Amino acid sequence: MPDSSTEHTATVAAPVAPRAAPCSPYVALRHLVRAQPLTVGPSAPVRETLLLLDQMRADAVVVVDERTRMPLGIITLPDVVRRIAIEGCDLQAPIATVMTGGLITVPADSTAHQASVVMVRRGVRHLVLVNADGSYFNVVSQTDLYTLPGAQSSDLVRSILAARDVHTLAALAGEIRAFVSRLVVERVSADALCHRLSSLNDLLTLQVIELVAGQFDLPYVQWCWLVFGSEGRLEQTLATDQDNGLIFSAESDDEAAILREAFLPFARAVNEALDACGFPLCKGNIMAGNPQWCLSTREWRMAFSGWLETPQPEALLNASIFFDLRPLYGQESLANDLRGWLLAKTPLYPIFLRAMVENTMNWESPLNWWKGFRYDGDKAFPHTIDLKKHGSRPFVDAARIYALATQIPDTNTVERLRIAGEQTGMAADQAAALIDAFQYIQRVRLEQQVKSGAGTPTNRVDPDDLHELDRMILKESLKQVENLQKRLIRKFAPA
Repeated sequence: MPDSSTEHTATVAAPVAPRAAPCSPYVALRHLVRAQPLTVGPSAPVRETLLLLDQMRADAVVVVDERTRMPLGIITLPDVVRRIAIEGCDLQAPIATVMTGGLITVPADSTAHQASVVMVRRGVRHLVLVNADGSYFNVVSQTDLYTLPGAQSSDLVRSILAARDVHTLAALAGEIRAFVSRLVVERVSADALCHRLSSLNDLLTLQVIELVAGQFDLPYVQWCWLVFGSEGRLEQTLATDQDNGLIFSAESDDEAAILREAFLPFARAVNEALDACGFPLCKGNIMAGNPQWCLSTREWRMAFSGWLETPQPEALLNASIFFDLRPLYGQESLANDLRGWLLAKTPLYPIFLRAMVENTMNWESPLNWWKGFRYDGDKAFPHTIDLKKHGSRPFVDAARIYALATQIPDTNTVERLRIAGEQTGMAADQAAALIDAFQYIQRVRLEQQVKSGAGTPTNRVDPDDLHELDRMILKESLKQVENLQKRLIRKFAPA
């Protein structure tokens, strides 16, 4: 029989310096470790566990298998009040008899955004983080995540989670846009706005997928709903359409063909439901309901390999959308493995990277040679600048090139630029200038979309409609594109 001292061992991790500022929604959870993560074995007495919680002034302790370090359960302060203080229990009983089992775990490399969405959907205040082998890593709580999507929209979040039909979700999608529009008027930062909008849209889309999935007899294989483009980057604005796909496991090409036919009716139904919720069908048909983008893991890799090997204009366009992939629903490891494979593969194709750099050089600056504004001559929108095409896109494209070339797993443009700056030795103030410029352009885009009111939100702005100071900042922000392009040429396409 094992010695009791090993059975009841409680462990406390070494102190970690607390964060000085709210976390970025894109940072990996393993970098948000609590100062004092606590664990006990399943046979530890209830009294000993309560003393540990009190001594360490903690709000949760995880019960782990002492041999494998696999998490078995959790005890939180609400559990103490409900199960121990109110219901009463033997304080000498093993903690396993009162712990909460059926843990909700997430990989330690998941982002704060992913954790916040899971917390809201599952109605929990703590998530247990696990390593790749499933062993316990740490705990993250709501207080660790300052940017929960429900922080200022709890009624809206509850309504989304309670919705049981697409008609209700369509009405709530309108409320999401109205809510974010109010935040724009309140001058909330562009980064926070895009994260808030993406989080709420994620919740709504997840609810749509679950409602539709209940209407189909889906194959019993691993599969995952993928999102691309701005949704994959967590940079959605009020003017966004669908860019999605589906990945599934298949043992052979023949099985993949059979599974595709089984998934397509479901995928098309989801696309139609999202369209009803105000997310228009993609004009380029980049949707899971298109057989071309409902693929097995092997087929996705073949498609990506084809683009890397033959970087023609269509391949570069596809890469600019699909290579910002993010898992949304289902077996996330399928998407994460695909992204890991892509990041390992791309540096082996310098011609592809050079082609991407050359493609970004086709950007036409909306500034003339004396740094005044130059308009693109659109007859429908005279005297305006397209801030998506000529403003934010060159930042997005450059950040993607850095990510693919240096194996940065993040899909968000700000995080990609931040990490690329660190990896390339860019001066901190220069990296900050690029990020500030991108975020300012994003903010102006959102403001213009709100001002456009009903109908299709626009990415266009007439500089004369801006305050003089805003015009100056917009000019300086657009100048940063030229600096970024020069860096790309020096690194990836030298003469």
